[in-house]
Amino acid sequence: MSPRLKAWGQVAGALGVLFLLTSFITFFVTSGSLAPFFVKVGVGAVLTGFWVVTNGERLSGWARQAFFYSSSVAITVAFVVALVAVNVLVARHAPSWDLTEKQVYTLSAQTRSTLAALDAPVTAIAFVEGEVPEAAESLFERYHQLNARFTWEFKDPRASPDLAAKYQLRAGSAVAVLVRGERFQFLDLGRLSSARLGEQELTNGLVRVASMGSRSLYFLEGHGEWSLEPANDSPEARQATLQVKRVLEDEGYAPKALNLALAREVPADASAVVLAGAHSPVSQAEQGLLEGYLKAGGSVLVFTEPGAALGLDELLGHFGVQFEPGLVADAKFNPDQPYGVVTPFFGDHPITRPLSNAHLNVFFASTSAVTLLREGLLPGVKVEPLVLTTPYAWIESTPTAHPTLDSGERSGQLTLAAVATLDVAEGPGRRSPQARLLAFGDSELLVGAFGVDPNRNLVMNAFAWATQQPAKLTIRPPDRELSTIELREESLSTIRLLCLDVMPTLLIGVGLTVWLSRRAR
Repeated sequence: MSPRLKAWGQVAGALGVLFLLTSFITFFVTSGSLAPFFVKVGVGAVLTGFWVVTNGERLSGWARQAFFYSSSVAITVAFVVALVAVNVLVARHAPSWDLTEKQVYTLSAQTRSTLAALDAPVTAIAFVEGEVPEAAESLFERYHQLNARFTWEFKDPRASPDLAAKYQLRAGSAVAVLVRGERFQFLDLGRLSSARLGEQELTNGLVRVASMGSRSLYFLEGHGEWSLEPANDSPEARQATLQVKRVLEDEGYAPKALNLALAREVPADASAVVLAGAHSPVSQAEQGLLEGYLKAGGSVLVFTEPGAALGLDELLGHFGVQFEPGLVADAKFNPDQPYGVVTPFFGDHPITRPLSNAHLNVFFASTSAVTLLREGLLPGVKVEPLVLTTPYAWIESTPTAHPTLDSGERSGQLTLAAVATLDVAEGPGRRSPQARLLAFGDSELLVGAFGVDPNRNLVMNAFAWATQQPAKLTIRPPDRELSTIELREESLSTIRLLCLDVMPTLLIGVGLTVWLSRRAR
């Protein structure tokens, strides 16, 4: 037998022992399947047999060599097992990090504050026929980790006819029910299973189930405003309006239409009145109704169109605000489209404080400036800015395609949105202790630009503050783009086998081969 063949036999013997020893790791740790287990046992046996054939005359010392090789391999295998055990412990007990581009697994500030405020157990009952959606289960688990009062369970509606009847479920419906005591809310299981929409759906459900009732928001109509039920608008405008309506309903509001010329009064259940995008003036009588509503402690939000004649000069003036003619231009962030104003500057107010702390930029597609008045106000009115431009903005009095700052045009840091308050004394007809007026120079914040996350937070915080719900002044779950890859269990098993078994075994085998080859020279 040639020395070279004997040397290869020794290498084969070492590799054979390695394969035989690690075959148990393959079966019990990385694979759980008999097929790769028997493959490694077979290959190990063949290699060990080759060593016996090529080194037969040295069998008298086989025990000492086998012990030497086996102990070396055993130490290596023990090291690999220890690494696997450490990884298992870390996976079960260590904190996790969200490395996805869109922070898919990082819960928002609103979610954390909502869970922290849970004062009673809440259970999510997901009715599923067949396989449990892993994305929804993972979302439930993350909420439970933040607050153990939130629990969940999956039910087959066919196996739980009593629950299906209690919640009047239809056959084949993908529904989850959020239960808090005797109150419950329905959730869309399809949205819960979406990496992009799941957190929004579940957190908004928690907000609704914890609320005692919805807040009525009355949107004025009759002056060309944005309609809650668009009929003649483009498909894009209809979709944008429906999105706003859905977000409002998700956060516990009841948006309703109101024609003051017909109603002749602001309904008693109005938490706030909204004037959004009016193109024709409000009548003197309607203005009087709105001012009376405000003086009684109501809340009014005005979203104007640049250049629109609202007919509210007297009311706005009494509360210290005025919309200036002209169009705000600011070339600091976007020189090619200066009328699209981007700004990170906010007043120090509960509405905008979360946005400022998060270093967010809001976007006004086309906006008027808001002047804060110091004279002609009602006694006790306080007015302050909400959103301001950069110091490089100006008011373009004659808008053109390529605006430039001309002599006589006001420039500097301009106000784009403002808020005014007036304390209301106790008395008959008082709706709340404080009247609140919010004025925005751009009505597209409610429609065209509402889909931008910072804008949505600005608007929804404005509604929350106007309706006196401080718990809703926060940063909501973002509308994330999908940045994950769905892996089936078979794929995960293959990855686990390759990373924890095949690759380490090959590396150890290569090391043994090199060492024994050099030793045989």
